Parts: sequence; C-alpha cells; structure tokens
Amino acid sequence: MSAHEVSALRADAQRNRERLLDVAVQAFNAEGPDVTLDSIAKGAHVGIGTLYRHFPTRESLVEAVYRSELARVCDRVGPLVAALPPDEALRAWMDGFIEYMATKRQMADALRVVIASGRNPYSESRDRLLNAIGTLLRAGTETGLVRSDVEPGDVLAGLSGISLVAGEPGQRDLAHRLLDLLMDGLRRHPIGSAPPG
Repeated sequence: MSAHEVSALRADAQRNRERLLDVAVQAFNAEGPDVTLDSIAKGAHVGIGTLYRHFPTRESLVEAVYRSELARVCDRVGPLVAALPPDEALRAWMDGFIEYMATKRQMADALRVVIASGRNPYSESRDRLLNAIGTLLRAGTETGLVRSDVEPGDVLAGLSGISLVAGEPGQRDLAHRLLDLLMDGLRRHPIGSAPPG
C-alpha cells in the first residue's frame, strides 16, 4: 500500500470518527443516554463495527463526545481573535460557551453513566476553559479594550451562572442580555472621559 493510500485511509477514518461524534451529540441530546449505538452508526452512515473500532464502549463514546464539544468551544478562540476586535471576539465566544453548556446539560444523564464507570470526562475542562478565556482577555487588555484586572476564573464563574439561569433554548434572549451586561463590565471604560458631543 502506498503512502498516499495509507494517508487516504487515515483521512477517511478521521471523517468517520467526526461524523460519529456529530451524530452522537445530537442523539444523546434528543434521546438521552439510552440511545442505541446502532442508531448512531446508521445516522453516521457507517457500520457498527466502525463505531466500535473508534469507541469500544458506550462510555468511551460519551466521553469522546463531551471532550469533542469542549475542544470545539476552546478551539474557536484563535479564529475569533484573528477575525474580530478582541472585545467582540470575547463576546462571540461567550455565545458559544452558552451553547456548549446547554449540550453538557442535555448530556447530563449520559455523562453520569460515564462517571459511574470510574471515568472523569471533566478532568481537563476547567483548565482548557480558563486557558481559552485567558487568551481572549489578554488580547483585549493588549489593545486596551478589556480591563486588565479581570481573572479568567471570575469570567468562567459569571458565564456558568448565566448558563444556569438562562441556558434553556427558550431563554436565549435573556442569555444574550445577561452576556451583554457581563461584557459591559469587562470592557475598559476611560475614567473621566467627556461624553460624546
């Protein structure tokens, strides 16, 4: 087998894995922890054997789905900072965090099964989220758009609180208003500046 063929097989396997994760997160959100692995495989248009090659147990699939969603929200930082002014990047990232927390809440029963099996899907969560928030805050302070006295942990606590009180799909307007308030508190406002006009 040529190197090109091996590379194509690896790329195909990675696409299968990503499809399985995408279908699984939707299935766990819609149907809960009892969704069948066979239905996830069918939804991803792969055989059950392919699913088991990537995820030997239900628990390994649930944990991979959760970690994939965590990576998705954390990996948005770079593209957002590159595309938007830092304060707007931070605010846009906050929307993604609320979506991530909603997915985590919808997967709660499935994640409890993973924890009961002795695994800890949350082992990297806090550090990764703090690093993401820290990167966004540094970009904002370097340009003078965000206050320099803000700790990433405080922002994470504020976002977590908002997700608790306004994390349901029907509460998106409330969540956006609360995020705007939080963001306004994070922005650096010139002291003693004259009002416009």
